[in-house]
Amino acid sequence: MKSKFWIFSLLISTVMIGGCSAGDAQPENESEKNQAMDHTKMKPEQKMGDMEEMEGHMNHVNPPALNDSTEENELAVPPLLEPKDGSYPITAQQGTTELFEGIQTETYGYNGSFLGPVIRIKRGDAVTFKTRNGLTEPTTFHWHGLDIPGKGDGGPHQIIEPGETKYVKFTVNQEASTLWFHPHQKGITAEQVYKGLAGLIYVEDENSQKLGLPDHYGVNDFPLVFQDRQFDDKNQLNFKAVHNDDGTIGNTLLVNGTLNPKLTVGAEKVRLRLLNGSNARNYTFKLNTGDSFQQIATDGGFLNEPLEMSEITLTPGERAEIIVDFSRQKSDSDIALLNEEDTILLPFKVKKEQTNSAELPESLNDYKVTDEERSLSVSKRLELFGMGKHVTINKKQFDMNRIDFTQKQGETEIWEVYNKPDPMGGMIHPFHIHGTQFKIVSIDGEDPPEILQGWKDTVAIEPGQTVKLAVKFKNKGIYMYHCHLLEHEDNGMMGQVEVN
Repeated sequence: MKSKFWIFSLLISTVMIGGCSAGDAQPENESEKNQAMDHTKMKPEQKMGDMEEMEGHMNHVNPPALNDSTEENELAVPPLLEPKDGSYPITAQQGTTELFEGIQTETYGYNGSFLGPVIRIKRGDAVTFKTRNGLTEPTTFHWHGLDIPGKGDGGPHQIIEPGETKYVKFTVNQEASTLWFHPHQKGITAEQVYKGLAGLIYVEDENSQKLGLPDHYGVNDFPLVFQDRQFDDKNQLNFKAVHNDDGTIGNTLLVNGTLNPKLTVGAEKVRLRLLNGSNARNYTFKLNTGDSFQQIATDGGFLNEPLEMSEITLTPGERAEIIVDFSRQKSDSDIALLNEEDTILLPFKVKKEQTNSAELPESLNDYKVTDEERSLSVSKRLELFGMGKHVTINKKQFDMNRIDFTQKQGETEIWEVYNKPDPMGGMIHPFHIHGTQFKIVSIDGEDPPEILQGWKDTVAIEPGQTVKLAVKFKNKGIYMYHCHLLEHEDNGMMGQVEVN
């Protein structure tokens, strides 16, 4: 305990000496000067506030352990949403959900009390989303990873008031992928997602339909939404009581909104579509048997070929599709998906039945970073910095009335994103760009690892890392780019690019 106290005291001293502003840069104007953290001129209560913030940061560095699943409940599989009268009706609503036996927890959901359905659309389709706000507070509907005109993207400009209905119309113009949707209301995104507003989007295309991959929804093709939550003594989601400005992390795991889940599968190859839907926790997924699995897709599409691996890490907002071969397992096998701390996230029960025994294709896609893209000069430079309420991009916090960058529709530019360490070492920032799927050209000047050589909309950037991205927008409009730690987003680690 004494050692922890002295370490914390040393960290406090370091930050008080070094400050939390962006390195040696001097404020350019009075506004920036007011935003800088000058500890020498702070009042005692301000210093105490920063000490609490740094303690919160330390809690984030050493997050509370998750519970092991006790396998009490069969995993809930979200319903597939079918169009009605030519549109997909999606209502954000509030209600109660029995997460704990005999107890009703107040929650939010889409078309239900908790979480949402899976929307399945196909490339080339003209699609209409009929979005309605059934909450008692404003919200937005953001289509994370979807190539969509800015006016329908669902960022903080496209507010839907309580009781209001809006239509989002677009033509699907991207390859097969697993995307998701969630609110993006300014300042309260973290809380609305925490309470349950999240759902998935499956995009299909001609390529995906001819590959012969497991695609029997809910049988050998499963969506898996991983979210950690903290419940109070009445088993309620009291967000304000547990809120952390560096990312709210809980000790209780929910998968598809199911507490203590298990998943029954056939003795066959099964496709698992993983989404890290947490506010801030990272997950490194692996099998307790030590068996390998094959990754087939990143955020925005298939890899060029199945990639064999033993573990995969996803930060908030990231997705991956993997294939696990359960035909090797006996019906009484003890097999489960774990995280890096060997916490049992999702146990599997293997039954003898199988519906698909086909081999995986050797070729899935023709993705590549072109020589032309590699030769492009950097046109946009971004610096991510800070923690808690003092997070910035290029020393600025989000302003809805300020356009930070402009870009031409259909033109590829190179964005260079640097995660500048702070006096406490810094944090991993999952960097997300709306309205596009980008290519990772390099990480610290080197080619990205194979697992990142595919379409992405969110990339984890470690402290001190510099990532170059080839970014092209197919549509016009205003789009957000931000850290996908939802509390960082709410605190202003976000900017705007206008595509024209």
